[in-house]
Amino acid sequence: MGTPESRGLDAIDMPALLETIGELVAIESCHGHEVAVQRRMAELLRDMGMTVDEWDIDLDTLGKHPAFGAEIEREHAVGVVGTWGSGQGPTLILNGHVDVVPAGDLSRWTVPPFQATVRQARVYGRGAVDMKGPLSCALEAVRAIQRAGVTLKGTVMIQSVVGEEDGGLGTLATLERGHRGDAAIILEPTELMVAPAQAGALSFRITIPGLAAHGALRTEGVNPLECLPGILYGLEELESERCARLAHPLFAEYEVPYAICIGKVHGGIWASTVPEALVLEGRYGVGIGEDLDAARAELEDAIETAAAEDDWLTEHPPVVEWWGARFEPAAIAQDHPLVTTLSGALESVTREPPVIRGMPYGADMHLLVNQGGIPTVLFGPGDVRVAHAPDEFVPIAELEVATRALVVAIMRYCGVAGG
Repeated sequence: MGTPESRGLDAIDMPALLETIGELVAIESCHGHEVAVQRRMAELLRDMGMTVDEWDIDLDTLGKHPAFGAEIEREHAVGVVGTWGSGQGPTLILNGHVDVVPAGDLSRWTVPPFQATVRQARVYGRGAVDMKGPLSCALEAVRAIQRAGVTLKGTVMIQSVVGEEDGGLGTLATLERGHRGDAAIILEPTELMVAPAQAGALSFRITIPGLAAHGALRTEGVNPLECLPGILYGLEELESERCARLAHPLFAEYEVPYAICIGKVHGGIWASTVPEALVLEGRYGVGIGEDLDAARAELEDAIETAAAEDDWLTEHPPVVEWWGARFEPAAIAQDHPLVTTLSGALESVTREPPVIRGMPYGADMHLLVNQGGIPTVLFGPGDVRVAHAPDEFVPIAELEVATRALVVAIMRYCGVAGG
């Protein structure tokens, strides 16, 4: 019959895994429209024989929580959690989000964004890597354990959450609902690295004032675009100084571990009018263990210093606002049993030493660790570099490795009845 682990590995059904990814990718779940995909996730979990909690999230009440963050206004949001096991041992959470970012300019895609396309040993489509593909690995791992006839001593919990991309309201709602565990794996794309740390990220808005004037008399106005280079230089200097000062061994491989990125710029009301203001929106990387208020103050001081070099901005200072998504940094010890168990499971599958590294992007790990007190790691197939981009994809080989590692990790962490 073989060992429980070998039976579980043999029971993995890759065509079924790819079918699940195809189903989920086909459901557009951007701009806050996540109800349909959550309904399907609840059906999939019930089909697996899991005990499913499916509930309407009270957005008004949740919005008052100090850890709440969102950039999208939702009228309706649904939480979904499935549990399976004997309940006589530890509970391991597998957490994944079903919301995706918009597809953007469709002419930049070579495949339909909301149709999973298999090509060059990859699965393409919006959410293939971030993170409907990795979440599907969790479902297939549990299915494989069930097909193998293995009974867990403990419990495995699959949390399907919404709103991760704009602040993490789904995971926060799941915690507030009372769904807790002894440890958690968030299935973010980590290139199969085990990540016991994630950087933080804050959303900011900088408004640079100008002086409107008719374009024919532009010299009588003040164009805030001409003030922009000084502001950008100040942000670049701040980024360099912070990355050096906040250096952390788990982030040593990144050139810029705590990036400051301007992602959106808008200004002006008319082509022949000097803009009355220029608005910059971006994300601000936060280091492990860094106080959020202190981090905010550093950016505000940098903008004030940059403005002091410009006569107009000295008299009309830029305004800094903090809004939208807020991802705190989070980390657990590298020798935590969750890290060693998952690392050992991965090594058993690949026969290679696992890579332990922090992730430079914000994720729901901070909510599970900082709000829920649940030891958590990030782990999943695929590269975050292709997430949020046209022709997003995940390698099929990495989907298989991740699923195999999860099968072994679940059994080792939760325990096997009779084992």
